[in-house]
Amino acid sequence: MLYVALIGLSLIWGLSFVFIENLIGDVGVWGTVFLRCLTGAVTLTPLLLMRMIRKKVPRSLPWKSLIIIGIFNAGLPWGLIALSQTTITSNTAAVLNALTPILTGVIGFIIFSIILNKRQWGGIVLGFIGIMILMNFNVTQLHASNFVGVGTMVLATTCYGFASHFTRRYAKDVNVIVLTSFSLYVGACVGIVGVILTNYNVFAVMLNAVDITFVVSLIGLGCFGSGIAHLLYYYMINNRSAAFASTVTYLVPLTALLWGNILLGEPITKNLVMGLLTIFLGVFLANQKTKTNTGKELAKSGA
Repeated sequence: MLYVALIGLSLIWGLSFVFIENLIGDVGVWGTVFLRCLTGAVTLTPLLLMRMIRKKVPRSLPWKSLIIIGIFNAGLPWGLIALSQTTITSNTAAVLNALTPILTGVIGFIIFSIILNKRQWGGIVLGFIGIMILMNFNVTQLHASNFVGVGTMVLATTCYGFASHFTRRYAKDVNVIVLTSFSLYVGACVGIVGVILTNYNVFAVMLNAVDITFVVSLIGLGCFGSGIAHLLYYYMINNRSAAFASTVTYLVPLTALLWGNILLGEPITKNLVMGLLTIFLGVFLANQKTKTNTGKELAKSGA
C-alpha cells in the first residue's frame, strides 16, 4: 500500500504541472493560485470539521506560524510556479522543482544555522550545474522571459525550503489536517490579493472559460494535487518515514516529463534529461545527514 501511495503521489504531482499549464491561460497566475488553494482547502474541510467536532483541534494554535507557512508553502511558491510556466514548459518547471531539497539545504545553512558537510556542498553545486545544463551553459539566456521562467521557479523551491525548516521548528506538533487546511486557506488569501493587485477579473474570465478541460484541471490541481496529495504524503511519513516519503522528489520530474510529452506534446530534450540526472545526483548528495550548531539535530530535505 505504501508503494501504491508513492507512485500515486508522483503521478498526481507530476500531472499538476500540466494542470497549471491549462489553467493559467484562462484565469491567470494568481487566479490559478486562488482556485487551487481554495479547492484543496474545501476538499480537506470536512476532515477538519470532524476533528473540531471531536474536539481534537487545540484552542491555542500558533496562528502567526500557520500564516507564514501558508504564504511560503502554498500561496507564494505556487504563484511563482504558475508565473514560471508562462515562459517555460511544464517539463522544465518540473525538473527545476527537483531542486527543492538542495535549496532546502542552502536555506537551512543561511537562516537556520544548519551545518553542511562537503558532500552536501557538492550536491548544491551539482544542482546549479544542472540548471546550467538546462540552459545549455548559455548564461546569456538569463534575460527577459528566461529569467522570469527559471528565476521564479528557483525562488519557488527556495520558498519550499524555508517553509520546510520553519514548519519543523515552529509547527511540528500541529496536526497534519489542521496544518494543511489552514495553509491552503492562507494560500487562497494570497491568491486573491494577487488577483486584486494585478487587476485581473478572474471570476468573469472563469465563467467564460469553463469547459471540460478547465473543470478537470481545477479538480486535478486543487482536490488531488493540493488536497489528497498532502494526505498521501503524510500517510507515508506516518507509516514509514520522512526519508521514504521524500523519494517522491525523484519520481515527480519523471512523471511530469511523461505527462507533458503525452498530453501537451512537449519534447523531452537531451539537455532536459542530462540536467535532470545532474540535479538528481545533487539531491542525493545534499540529502545526507547534517547537524545544527548544537551538533544534534538532523536536517531533512522536503519538497
